[in-house]
Amino acid sequence: MIRSQIAEAQTVLGDEEVALCQRVFDHISSVRRITTDTEREDLAQRVIHSYQHGVKNEGALMRLLI
Repeated sequence: MIRSQIAEAQTVLGDEEVALCQRVFDHISSVRRITTDTEREDLAQRVIHSYQHGVKNEGALMRLLI
């Protein structure tokens, strides 16, 4: 899900950055029990948007988005 949203946002992230965003996405999806495609896409967009706007710390991203 994260990779497809990165492609749609037409942004370039390195492998480590993508992995960080994916971990945050996976954790929040699990905690919030997100199951619908719409909710998953929204979360993926929010993770990427927050990361691109300076929230680069994994813990900070999780706290912001939970």
